Amino acid sequence: MQALTNIADDLKLLGDKTRLAMLSLLKEREWCVCEFVDIFDISQPAISQHLRKLKSRGIVRESKRGQWVHYSLNVEDKPYLKAVLQEMPSSESILAALNKEVKATCCD
Repeated sequence: MQALTNIADDLKLLGDKTRLAMLSLLKEREWCVCEFVDIFDISQPAISQHLRKLKSRGIVRESKRGQWVHYSLNVEDKPYLKAVLQEMPSSESILAALNKEVKATCCD
């Protein structure tokens, strides 16, 4: 029953449109917090809160580079999340829908 609870908890996190879009973007490469702030037009603390929730479930991992934190997808052991993410639009489609372009990384 614990496995069922874990899967349900993971899937609950995907019920948020911003978190689902973040994970979809992370399918193709790692992203910095500052990039997500630009893309989603929400505050850095709000972006960090979304990512903290995903990290707490082991869905993303972080690496610090100077003052910035970069995130990458970590779903190798979660085939149910991989299946959901395979059905999601590409980064290009998500960015187009948000009227955003990928800029040179702001944190390097």
